[in-house]
Amino acid sequence: MSDILSLKESILVYLDRSGGLQRLGEDCRPFNEPQLMEAVYRFCVSVNPSDVIEVDPELGHCVLQDPLTATALFQSVCFLAIKTLSLLDKIHTESQVNVILKLTHLPPFPEYSLDLCSFPRGNGAMRPVSMEGLVIAITRVTKYTQGARFLCSDEECPCSAGFHHIRVHAPGATESATVRNDFICRICGSALKEDVKFRVLGDKQLVEMIHVRALDLLSAHQQSSLRYQSVTLFLRDELCNSMRIGRVYRVLGIPAHVHQWPNITWSVEANSVKPWEPEYPHKVSVSFQQLLNVTSSSRWRFSAVLTHCFALNVAPPGLYNTLKLTLLLSLVQNRVDEKETFHNLDLLAVTTDSLILDRLMTYSLQLASRGVRHQASGEMFASLSRDGHGSGSANIHAGSSLLATGGVCMLGDLGGYKKDKLDAIQSVLESSSVSLFIPGKKYGEDADQQISFPVLCSFWALADQSDASKRSLRADAVLGTVDLGPVSSQLADAFGLILQCRDVGGEQPLHTLQQAVHSGKPLYPSCWDFTTQDYQELLNHAQGLRVEMSPGAEKIIHGYYMASRRVRTQSQGVKISVASIKLLISLSEAHCKLSLRARVEEEDAVMAVLLCENSVTLKHGASALIIPPESVFPCDLKDVDGLQRRDDILEDLQQNILRFIYTYASGAGSYITEE
Repeated sequence: MSDILSLKESILVYLDRSGGLQRLGEDCRPFNEPQLMEAVYRFCVSVNPSDVIEVDPELGHCVLQDPLTATALFQSVCFLAIKTLSLLDKIHTESQVNVILKLTHLPPFPEYSLDLCSFPRGNGAMRPVSMEGLVIAITRVTKYTQGARFLCSDEECPCSAGFHHIRVHAPGATESATVRNDFICRICGSALKEDVKFRVLGDKQLVEMIHVRALDLLSAHQQSSLRYQSVTLFLRDELCNSMRIGRVYRVLGIPAHVHQWPNITWSVEANSVKPWEPEYPHKVSVSFQQLLNVTSSSRWRFSAVLTHCFALNVAPPGLYNTLKLTLLLSLVQNRVDEKETFHNLDLLAVTTDSLILDRLMTYSLQLASRGVRHQASGEMFASLSRDGHGSGSANIHAGSSLLATGGVCMLGDLGGYKKDKLDAIQSVLESSSVSLFIPGKKYGEDADQQISFPVLCSFWALADQSDASKRSLRADAVLGTVDLGPVSSQLADAFGLILQCRDVGGEQPLHTLQQAVHSGKPLYPSCWDFTTQDYQELLNHAQGLRVEMSPGAEKIIHGYYMASRRVRTQSQGVKISVASIKLLISLSEAHCKLSLRARVEEEDAVMAVLLCENSVTLKHGASALIIPPESVFPCDLKDVDGLQRRDDILEDLQQNILRFIYTYASGAGSYITEE
């Protein structure tokens, strides 16, 4: 008894020092409304385990090892404080005070960390643990019973009135553990009946979370026999809607066994939820630092060599360099800024042989912060099922695009999709969101619901021209356009960037044969030896760079947009949308970051213009700005002379772009000289 009194005294000291008593008084004020009469009053108490241990180590041990006992002690102290300070006259018994201890953190020791890959899970103590994981499914918010008042059926028993029998939800308890009709009075043994008008309801939401490493299986880069099992989290009251599908979180919670005869489910009652992102190595290797010094004479050379040496175990050097560069730019640009705005770069590659392109995209997918390859048998956006934990509400499961939040979703060959799926892809690309219809009658709701989820990932896709190339050219085809096969013009417009990847005769089949014999090994030696890990760390570093736009780059981007919109509207009737200028800015920023610079220069803007102009030409035909199809990599880069020839050609193209702006952009003469 003396030990319990000592612990309660320590709790009072802690609440006084931490400001908990003051917050308790503030929390009592809303409950003093005359019309509000409840059986249970809920109070959240913030508990810092480090501060508690400083006050009383034994109390700190109790909080961390036996949270149910600690909650009962805090409940008793809070009840005495409320009665002593006359904070809330409606509370008559200690059982009416429902205290929830909100832990600020846990000690950084293995005993308090739960790896979602570890088994078995069910033999541990019911104490707080910390875990990190990805949300793969989430239910709609439903109601549960926080507390209920029961009265004795014997009118002569003192428990037939007052608040002697109060039942409150405990971690791991089901609804039937709080409210049912077979409870017995502990005074006289008579049956208890609930006073329904005093029932207190709260919000409840179920979340399925899985280890982040499970996404490695979805990238389809490495085959593995591993299987990952999700864990169910219970979010209650203020924690509802604190987690979003497809995001990664760190959760403090208490493991519990939920008994639903004849099954016992291992789940976690969440105590606190915070967004979390795994830390990736983001240094620049010595090899890349040396390359940066060697290529400092030109703002185009570093990214050129970077691209030329990329994925040599998948594609020979010089093959599909423009696609390689665009994949690297897309990987760099995938980020969420300070305003929670996601910057993406969608890509559609058109080819007559999709084998190498598919392998190249799959290889690049492993370098994304989160890469998911969509499987034809899986769901692309979201699906519904009935919750299996007794609520019967709709359980929303994440599809490939939502699982790829903050990364890349690879769609593969669009020729394998039906028209309705292609229409859905087009809608998501245009709106960056997906809508889901929930029939109310099927899932226990009063009315049907239409909910939307933001789609925050980049899409990579292929369009195979092999069948289209066998057909004769259309009579109305515009110079420069290509047949996109199964891809409609509207879907093509929805993609940010379109590339045509031409094969190089017999070199590609020879490479495919060699790759089959020497799988996973670089077939082409290079003077620069860059590993996949080097590229991974470089991309992570480049993603974190914050860049600013130079006046010269702004003038080129704005001038090209104005000139292109004027020329194509007058000659082709094509409307260039505002999304084009966003794409230009995104590409120029990505090239600047990939070059490890903090200021977007004219050279970055020129690279963006070349990529965009080629993309628009493939869709709508050539314009007054004549750009060769292979303008980004117009020559071989085997040696320094090749890099110099490329610089000379790009400088000539930069002059062509400036002349185009000067001629067709209104007001361009004020910031671009004729020379």
